[in-house]
Amino acid sequence: MPSLDHVNIQTEKLGETVAFYRDVLELRAGNPPPPLDPSQVQWMFDGDDRAIFHLSMPGALVGTGVVNRAMADTGAVHHVALSCKGHDQMIDRLDRLGLAHNENHVVAIDLKQIFVRDPNNVLLELNYHKGNH
Repeated sequence: MPSLDHVNIQTEKLGETVAFYRDVLELRAGNPPPPLDPSQVQWMFDGDDRAIFHLSMPGALVGTGVVNRAMADTGAVHHVALSCKGHDQMIDRLDRLGLAHNENHVVAIDLKQIFVRDPNNVLLELNYHKGNH
């Protein structure tokens, strides 16, 4: 059965975007494999060493076999949802970093949610399921 491997975000703000995912989600930045140029592409790894976000500057994927489209051509994706732990700690972190966010609680299934945007206006839905608040 398929599962999500990664999300690629094309950005003109590579350093700022790396810092966001490092500081907010506590992901580790790492270099991509050759022939990708680490000055134009960074992968963000989770605690299990999975590169769940690939961050690339416009044009960085040319010649790799990946279709390179304009940044405005993002299709119908509205947001990226992540399953998380530590709801209160995340609220504290977002407040400390001065990042605007919205909260929601789906009482029927005891799901707490935090919505925050990255430097490229990508909407993240951080989900805290019952037992992971």
